[in-house]
Amino acid sequence: MNLRENAVEAQDEVLFDVINGFGVITLNRPRALNAITHGMVCAMWAQLNAWADDPAVRAVLIEGAGEKAFCAGGDVRALYDSRVNHANEHQAFFVDEYRLDYLIHRYPKPYIALLDGIVMGGGMGVAQGAALRIVTDRTRLAMPETGIGLFPDVGASWFLGHLAPTLARYLGLSGVTLTAADTLYCGLADVWLEGDAPQRLKTMLKQFDWHTGATGAPIKPLAGQYASDSAALLERLRAAILPLGRTWTDAAPLARVRATLDRHFSAVDVHGIVASLADDQHTPWAAETLALLQQRSPLSLCVTDRQLEIGRRLDLADAFRMELVLGHHAFATGDFVEGVRALLIDKDKQPRWRYATLADVPAAQVEAFFVSPWPGDGHPLKALGEH
Repeated sequence: MNLRENAVEAQDEVLFDVINGFGVITLNRPRALNAITHGMVCAMWAQLNAWADDPAVRAVLIEGAGEKAFCAGGDVRALYDSRVNHANEHQAFFVDEYRLDYLIHRYPKPYIALLDGIVMGGGMGVAQGAALRIVTDRTRLAMPETGIGLFPDVGASWFLGHLAPTLARYLGLSGVTLTAADTLYCGLADVWLEGDAPQRLKTMLKQFDWHTGATGAPIKPLAGQYASDSAALLERLRAAILPLGRTWTDAAPLARVRATLDRHFSAVDVHGIVASLADDQHTPWAAETLALLQQRSPLSLCVTDRQLEIGRRLDLADAFRMELVLGHHAFATGDFVEGVRALLIDKDKQPRWRYATLADVPAAQVEAFFVSPWPGDGHPLKALGEH
């Protein structure tokens, strides 16, 4: 199935509209917590490229349908079915998803993400490249991939790599869920809209005046002038949106345990982190964090820690290329199938990981995850970032 056929299949799963100069994307699978399918990825790719050249669209807003989730991730069950049936749909999905996520990071017009409700995995991929990332009282944000035998992907090598190293390791390894205050504290959101502010935001955007700037000068059409006009529009949008909510908070739970977090997650490797937490179990936060890590795939923990170390030195395109390599190995020889079986298929929540403990994970196995299976210039994302 090609990109066009995939996009057509998703016509009810993701909705597009243009309202007052905003191209509005609505992820429309509320019963599935708006989990992203391959068809949705292809449809968004096509629509965003069309809007990039459409002077009637000055900015993009992405949101999720329903009250529970912005997007709970990729359609993991479909990826599992592809893998166990020896199909290649999961491989095509990740290639197209990463291309979409990269496009969002480099989009030529202001792209705004309203992260109301659950935001996980693939939801982070279509959110973290936004020029404005808006969270709400209902936001619950996480990268929980190590719990299903994967690693934080969709560009996490890059966007977690831009956080403090100890925070990046804590979020990426544990998969802990953050509330709005902690997303601001960590730098994964730009503004927190409390109470009914999200609804007031939508009303304001429908009435937003694109033609009067701070100087009163009219704004020219965007076509052919992306760099200058997009920056100007973004500043006006920020000036209108940021006053509706908080852009910082002194009430973030993570701020209160930051010294403890830094002490444990500055260990030389995952083994050291776990040992440090085990020696501090009288501290509730340390005991809770240790319990989270003990539920994760030991192989995934070791791969993720190495991934985050390398990712800090990569540009965005190379980060996605690395993640595609990691994903190939995670599906071929890693713990993904077992992780999904335990969580979603049999639902026994008793995964039998390939390696029972961190001590059992061979260093050579971790390094093998970073060896590309594609020869020479054959990487599917080779051209990423060239245009």
